[in-house]
Amino acid sequence: MTAPARAAWPTPWPEADRAVERLRDGIGEALGDRLAGLYLHGSLALGDFFPPASDLDFHAATAGPLDDPALARLGALHATFKREGGWVARFEGVYLPLAALRRQDPAGGRLPTVGTDWDFGLGPPGPTWVLDRWVTREHGAIVTGPDPRELIDPIGPGELRAAVLASLRGYWAGRVAEGADVAWLRPRNYQAFAILTMCRDLYVLEHGVLVSKPAAAAWAARRLGPPWPAMAARALAWRADERPDDRHLPETLGLVAATVELARPTG
Repeated sequence: MTAPARAAWPTPWPEADRAVERLRDGIGEALGDRLAGLYLHGSLALGDFFPPASDLDFHAATAGPLDDPALARLGALHATFKREGGWVARFEGVYLPLAALRRQDPAGGRLPTVGTDWDFGLGPPGPTWVLDRWVTREHGAIVTGPDPRELIDPIGPGELRAAVLASLRGYWAGRVAEGADVAWLRPRNYQAFAILTMCRDLYVLEHGVLVSKPAAAAWAARRLGPPWPAMAARALAWRADERPDDRHLPETLGLVAATVELARPTG
């Protein structure tokens, strides 16, 4: 399984392009010449964009940390997008000073971020940010700015595997720990997110590179035994289905827990 060497801009999706152009122009108005680059990663870069459900994942490179007035302008921009809804409400990304984009500091400070499930604000870097930076470097679409290989240091297989292990042992272990609140996983699309993330993480651990979640699901269906094939197929069918599904929730939680166990240190 291979992804394109570099995703094209404009993308094959005109509606997504129009939203991204509004983001680019809005950031330009908010930051002026402090915008050093805007890049698309995620499914738009890896070639499995799914219009009914996929986010518009981005990295915005900035020439240094942003001051409070700049943050306020960006916050207003994203708040307007959220109120409007539609494609411009589907952005998920981080504003990274060039130094933070180049290499991730685990002890680094909080950075401006926005997502479909959270409003614009400062958030701490997490292990999956390593995976996102790898996608931007290797496959990201260049909306504006230099080639991201000039801005991001190489990220090798060992660093990708370490990021996946940290995510599984930290975030996901907490999500399935005894007494954890699992209500967020009741909707089918969130169960799909969890299952497809487990497929992707296992693919990274075996191969040391990322592919899209649908490609990882196809690999898991071939490579792993039951219940993976049926659950991978179900997850792909549920990506845009927001209905709660308590019948399958225990099986989803069990799959996540089993994957977390595979990531635990041995010996």
